[in-house]
Amino acid sequence: MPLLNKKPAALPRPVATDSHPTGPAQPRAWSAARLAITAFFALDGYLFAAWVVRIPDIRAQVHASHSALGLALLCVSAGAVATMPLVGRLCVRFGTRRVTVASLVLLSAAVALPPHTHSVPLLGAVLLLFGAAYGAANVAMNSAAVEVVAELRRPVMPSFHAGYSLGGLVGASVGGLLAGRLTATWALGLSAALGVLVTGAAGAVLLRSHPSPPVAPVRRAEPAGRTERTERTAKGLPHARVLVLLLGLTALFDAYGEGSLADWATLHLTDDVHAGAGLAAFGFAAYAFAMTAGRLAGTWLSIRFGPARVMAAGGLLAGVGMLVAALTPSVPAVLGGFVLVGLGLSNLFPLAIARAGEAGGPHGVALASTLGYGGMLIGPPVIGFLADAVSLPVALTTVAAAGAGAAGLALLAHRPRFARQDR
Repeated sequence: MPLLNKKPAALPRPVATDSHPTGPAQPRAWSAARLAITAFFALDGYLFAAWVVRIPDIRAQVHASHSALGLALLCVSAGAVATMPLVGRLCVRFGTRRVTVASLVLLSAAVALPPHTHSVPLLGAVLLLFGAAYGAANVAMNSAAVEVVAELRRPVMPSFHAGYSLGGLVGASVGGLLAGRLTATWALGLSAALGVLVTGAAGAVLLRSHPSPPVAPVRRAEPAGRTERTERTAKGLPHARVLVLLLGLTALFDAYGEGSLADWATLHLTDDVHAGAGLAAFGFAAYAFAMTAGRLAGTWLSIRFGPARVMAAGGLLAGVGMLVAALTPSVPAVLGGFVLVGLGLSNLFPLAIARAGEAGGPHGVALASTLGYGGMLIGPPVIGFLADAVSLPVALTTVAAAGAGAAGLALLAHRPRFARQDR
């Protein structure tokens, strides 16, 4: 990929095989696959939000202290991180689409289980399963999305993640409306049923939209030099492995910011800026809406300016926004800063995962996703420890540093030495 060019990013040409039909039906098939995968991303966000809004009810049900609940919630992250590398191998063996459908069925079933627990250890075990399904779904969906991006030859990955953001907003809104009307058992049970229905419908479209390639596809004749480069890339060039690591670290810095804002933005507004409860809630909502808007515009921005510029500018914008939000004792300034952070972080993770998938396939997606989820895991406790040691505003400036770090890594990952080997 040329560094910082303003032309549409050159996406890799998939190796032609005798198993894939050609003709006018192909664009329609891949458009159907794109729609189905977007539905899966939205469902993933919806189910996770449906669970999150019921955490207070589940905590009361199992009589958990704050520390005990924190340990139980940690099982979600532990299950996801433990599962992600395995799912990359499953995608290679069985195909990304089959694994996507299977993981969303498991996630839909798992979201109904927490209300049926009556002790903290049992809740932790259930959340370990929920986290494993959530991690599996994220790796499989992103791997399937990378295939669609390559076939369409357009940087549409941000649009998939916009589906996740929209699903989360709908899930949180619906969950909030139902909180006073339905028990957690009924609400999450209905969410599970909805998940199975959506998975069945979208899965049928996804699995029919394009036939799966054979285990050993027959390649068309290529020049000897190009074939050799392709084989070396498939075996894993050192540059490809380093590239995936750089992109994984970019995702880690992004997720560090996302996780930190999710847990600490509201407290910063109430404790440090003395905003009311309503304004504090609006602060995180403004951040979430800005992130959704940024992802909806992500494809156009990537085509217009190139992924490298979008990622670098996003990291710097997030850094500036976080400095404003952390160090300015004004509610409007903090809200504006959160909007800048949401816009800045919105496309870092999707574009990093897309590039990792191009470089390393499902294994690349798995590694980058695992590192990214690790950032979301370590962000909130690091902010908490620093807040106790110094102050919350100072602790939040580490999100600005993470944004700047992500910008630098994004530029490094798009240097000519990491140019795709299929040229």
